[in-house]
Amino acid sequence: MRLMKRIFIDGSAGTTGLRIHQRLAARRDLTLVTLPEAVRKDPNARREAMEQCDAAFLCLPDAVAVEAVDMLAGSAVTLLDTSTAHRTSPDWAYGFPELGAAYEAAVKESKRIAVPGCHASGFIALVAPLVAAGLLSPAAYLTCHSITGYSGGGKKMIAQYEADGRDALLDAPRQYGLSQRHKHLPEMQAVCGLAHAPIFCPIVSDFYSGMVVTVPLFSEELPAGVTAEHLRQCYGDTYRGPVVRYLPQMDEDGFLSGAGLSGKDGMELTVAGNDERILLLARYDNLGKGASGAAIQCLNLSLGCEMTEGLVL
Repeated sequence: MRLMKRIFIDGSAGTTGLRIHQRLAARRDLTLVTLPEAVRKDPNARREAMEQCDAAFLCLPDAVAVEAVDMLAGSAVTLLDTSTAHRTSPDWAYGFPELGAAYEAAVKESKRIAVPGCHASGFIALVAPLVAAGLLSPAAYLTCHSITGYSGGGKKMIAQYEADGRDALLDAPRQYGLSQRHKHLPEMQAVCGLAHAPIFCPIVSDFYSGMVVTVPLFSEELPAGVTAEHLRQCYGDTYRGPVVRYLPQMDEDGFLSGAGLSGKDGMELTVAGNDERILLLARYDNLGKGASGAAIQCLNLSLGCEMTEGLVL
């Protein structure tokens, strides 16, 4: 009889941590280790709880996540960090197994796993395979447009959007990251192997959850002889499911809703536009494949479970 694995969530009161907790609580193969509210933030209590477990999620601000890792130096517990802190670290596995066998093996074997960022997941899913296959130059100057539901902003933003008598400015989409120093940029550049970080235009809008990430390309930006059909073939070969899938078409009568995969843990990709003006598109849920769904997928692989256990696809 297989023993139940013990899991701790450090930062279970935050949006991502709470969602992971809710979903893992329904699993019969896992036991969630929790702390009383009085010691939830006590370093010694947190360390002791994590050391008793097979795996622990760090759903914490970057600086606190770094402290937690230092606190567990030498420990055999598997750490899954949902913060930005370790996503470009060579000592951490990057938790997007669909990028190839080496990524999947790293997640299975590593004791330190960095869960990808929400916006970054779509950009990397679209760009990394093309660069790896020689279909897009690593020196390309790229632009990324991404629209997300307001739950991506955490509890404070959710409260703002759902408050009675809220600010009328929230009725319209709002672009942010205007300084072009968004925290996902290093991850987007490093994982894709790009010489230049993309110009990144994230937008938050008045729907709870979901995302559409777009990377536009002129055909002249592609290497000689490469066409949109080559990009489609690359995605078709790379993404065959069950979590990430290439679709020949995924719009709804010419429209593409950001909420199309809300509540799901999968991701869909397609190539739209025409031979001269190409749109690379990824759609998923910022709380699913963009956060807690990706974290649970990584946990499953690290524990030797079915990758899709507990996912909603």
